[in-house]
Formats: sequence, C-alpha cells, structure tokens
Amino acid sequence: MALAGRIRSGISFFKTISVSDSVSSARSHSRGAPLIPALRDYATASAQKTGNVKVPLALVGESGNFASWLYIAAVKMNSLEKIESDLSELVEAMKTSPTFSQFTKDPSVPRETRLAAIVDVCDQAKFAEPTKNFLSLLAENGKLKNLDVIVKKFMQLTTAHRGDVKVLVTTVMPLPPAEEKELKDTLQEIIGEGKKVTVEQKIDPSIYGGLIVEFQQKVLDMSIRTRAQQMERLLREPVDLSNL
Repeated sequence: MALAGRIRSGISFFKTISVSDSVSSARSHSRGAPLIPALRDYATASAQKTGNVKVPLALVGESGNFASWLYIAAVKMNSLEKIESDLSELVEAMKTSPTFSQFTKDPSVPRETRLAAIVDVCDQAKFAEPTKNFLSLLAENGKLKNLDVIVKKFMQLTTAHRGDVKVLVTTVMPLPPAEEKELKDTLQEIIGEGKKVTVEQKIDPSIYGGLIVEFQQKVLDMSIRTRAQQMERLLREPVDLSNL
C-alpha cells in the first residue's frame, strides 16, 4: 500500500495546482497573446443555434489556443471523431516520412508551396473538409511547424471529452502488475467515478527512483532526483547562527 499512500499524499497538491492552473489560464488570456483572426472565425463558423461549446481542459499557449479552437469547431460541426482520426493519420505519416516531417518545419518553403502541398495531402488522404481547412490555415500562417504539439493538445481535449483520463507514470523500471493496478485504482479514486483511467508507463533511469505522475496538465513529482535537488538547495542555503 506504500504506492497508494504516496499518491494520496499528493491530493492536496493536485487541488492547489488546479487552482493555479485556472489563474494562469485567465492571466494568459487577459494578456492577449497573438491570435490569428481566421482561426477565431473558424471556431465560431457554425450556426449560433448550436450554442456555446465548453472546452473540457484549459490549455494555455499558442498551440493550446489552436487546439481549443479546433475542438470547438469540431464539436459544433459534429466532426470530432473524424478530425481526430485524420490528425492521427497525419501524425503517423510524419513519423514514417522524415521528408514530409521536415517539410512541415522548413521555414524556407514558400507559403504557396506549403499550402498547395497540404491541400494535396488532405485530398489524397480523403480528410474531412474541416480538417483540410484547419491545416490550410496553419500552412498559410506558418504554423505547421507546431503541428505535432497542436495535435497532442487536441488529443488531450478529445480524451477529456470522452471522459477518459490518460495518466503518464515515469519510473526507472516497469511497474509490476500488482503495483500498476494499485496505482490505477488510487488514481481512479482521486479522479472520481465516471471517468476511465488509462495508465501509460514511461521508463527514465535519470530520475534514479520513485515516480512521476502526470495527468490533466498536473504533475506529482515523487522522484529521487527531485528530492535530491530539493535537498541540495536546502543545504546550500546560508545558516542563521544568531539564534543559537
């Protein structure tokens, strides 16, 4: 039960982070980060009768804004699953084709060439019209270089939309099945019923031991590496001997 105890001890931490996330998001939007008007229009292009769409996660930064706009448009157009499938296929193509991946990130490619190539790819792959329109907007505005990050954030939104919670657990070696189940059950208790928890394990020997749990843009770092760094900072602080 040691693993469950360590996770439960972080519940108050998660609550604190949730509040700070909301404040950070509000501050980010109030500063007025540079936005592409066409993407704003894209997210509100459908009829007003569909009502407002609530984004299930507060994403910050330019890539987070793009992902949120696409999510809103996809829900309003009832095309969420198709767009998710299209983008997954595109990301896989980028992984298997270094040439295509480099093309999306090369700033020297003229805008017209970039746009024509993306439209051709979408037509050949039979992507949905909303997918093609969104990718065309990214190509026109030189944002294809951020496509992998935007898609990753968009997938976070679609996962949350389905009520699923993906948890990334980093350890120095794979968790035994019993500990993985204990961790999953504990996280299910923290997150609440009605949501499906999926645990993905990541191996990173550089954390030395312990574990790092990440979900819903929250991080609970219980690694030995972080504890050692905290101890080092503490030992470097000057000692006040005046009260001795």
